[in-house]
Amino acid sequence: MIRNEETTEHYRQIVRNWVQNVAIPNEDRVAALNEVPEDLVADMKKQGFFGWSIPEEYGGAGLTTEELVLMALELSYCSVAFRARVGTNTGIGSESLIVDGTTTQKEQFLPRLATGEIVGCFALTEREAGSEATALSTLAIRDGSDYILNGSKAFITNAPISDLFTVFARTNPDDPSHRGISAFLIERNTPGLSVGPAYTMMGQSGSPVSEVYFNDCRVPAECLLGGEAGVGFKTAMKALNKQRIHLSALSTGPAMRMLDEATKHSLERKQFGTAIGDFQLVQGMIADSHTEIAAARTLIMDTARKRDEGVDISLAASMCKYFATEMCGRVADRAVQIFGGSGYVADYSNIERFYRDVRLFRLYEGTSQIHQLNIAKLTKKQVSETGSVRI
Repeated sequence: MIRNEETTEHYRQIVRNWVQNVAIPNEDRVAALNEVPEDLVADMKKQGFFGWSIPEEYGGAGLTTEELVLMALELSYCSVAFRARVGTNTGIGSESLIVDGTTTQKEQFLPRLATGEIVGCFALTEREAGSEATALSTLAIRDGSDYILNGSKAFITNAPISDLFTVFARTNPDDPSHRGISAFLIERNTPGLSVGPAYTMMGQSGSPVSEVYFNDCRVPAECLLGGEAGVGFKTAMKALNKQRIHLSALSTGPAMRMLDEATKHSLERKQFGTAIGDFQLVQGMIADSHTEIAAARTLIMDTARKRDEGVDISLAASMCKYFATEMCGRVADRAVQIFGGSGYVADYSNIERFYRDVRLFRLYEGTSQIHQLNIAKLTKKQVSETGSVRI
C-alpha cells in the first residue's frame, strides 16, 4: 500500500540520487576499508535510512511494506555493504520489537534505532541451529527477578557494531519445541555478553558478521521481549515473514545493477568486428535476466501489497525469498559470462565483487532448500483445504 504516490515517488528519487551520486562512487573505498566510513554513515542517518520501517510515533518513517520494498530496490542497487549497514535497524533488528515489544521497550529503543544512534541485530542462529532454528541450545534460566544466559550465536549480521541484541534463548530446557523459546533485548555493555571478531568472508566486504557469546549473562526480567516467556519463536517468525519480502527486494536491486552493467558492456565490447550485444547467445542471457528480474519484482510487489492488506503471506513470502535470491545468483553468473575475463578480474569490473556478494542471499533467512520445503508444505495444505492453488 502506497499512502501518497507523490510523496513516495519524491523520496524514491532522493534515494536513487544518493545511491548514484554518493554510494556508487564510494564502493571501492568501502571494499578497501572493509567498512562503511563514518562520514557515509552520518549521511545515511541524515537521509533517514535507518528508520524506514519504524513507526512514526517512535521517530521512524513508518513505511508500509510496499513503500519499504520500493526503497529497498533503490538502496540495494549499490554495494551490498550500504544496505547491510542500515538493514538491521530498518528490518530484522527492529521488527521483533515493533511487532511484540512492550510500550516501554519500544519507547526505550525504537527512537534510537530510527535515527541510527544505536545499531540493532537479530541473534537467532547458532552453529547447530540454522535451518532447524528450534534446535537452539542457548539457555536463559530464571533466577529470581533475573534471567541468566549461557550459550552462543553464529553468523549474526552487524553483531560487531551492534548496541542492541534481540536474542532468542530456551527458557524451558524441558521443552525442546518452539514453545520453550523466548526472546530478550540485551544491550551491548551487559556483563557476560561478548562479541567475536568479524569473520573473513567470501564477499560482502564492509558488512561485519560475527559470533555472540553469553557467559553467565544476567539480565532483568524486563528484558524479556513483550514481557512473556515461551513466544519467542513466534516473534521470530513474524519478523522473518516481513523480512523475507524485504530481503527479496534487496536481492533484486543488485540483479538490476548487474544487468545494467552487463548490457552496457555488451554495447561497447566488440568481437569479430561487432558489438557482442548483437550476438544472439549474448542477447539470450540479457533477455533471460531481464525477464527474471521483472518476474521477481512483480511477485515481491504483489506480496508486499497483500501483507499491507492483512493477508496471510507465509507462502508468498517464501516464494519471494526463494525466487528472488536464486534469480540474483543466475543473473550474477550471466553477467560474469557476458563480461568474460573482465568479469572475473576486479581491476576491470565490479562484477566479480557482486558475484561474491550476492552468493550469501541464498543462505541467510532460510536457505533455498528450506524455502522449497516450506513452499511445498504450504502448497499441499492449500490444495488439501481448497482443492486448488488458484486464489
